Amino acid sequence: MEALIKTLKIQIIEQLNLAELKPEDIEPNAPLFGEGLGLDSIDALELIVLLEKHYGIKIQDSKDAKAIFASIQSMADYIMANKK
Repeated sequence: MEALIKTLKIQIIEQLNLAELKPEDIEPNAPLFGEGLGLDSIDALELIVLLEKHYGIKIQDSKDAKAIFASIQSMADYIMANKK
């Protein structure tokens, strides 16, 4: 799980062009949206693409996205539960 969290941090930094951040700057349980990383709805689309591209996971119901993308930890939990 730790390796997955570190990989996700790197992938998110690259996918969203957050060059000013380092993986160690991001807390696994910090919110990705709002007061955490401050991501927006366009970033959410990029995260959906990241899950599909790197993990083969498609989010079927957009209502689930808010919980999945709450934090890096919640993303890692979802990946582990839905990995093929």
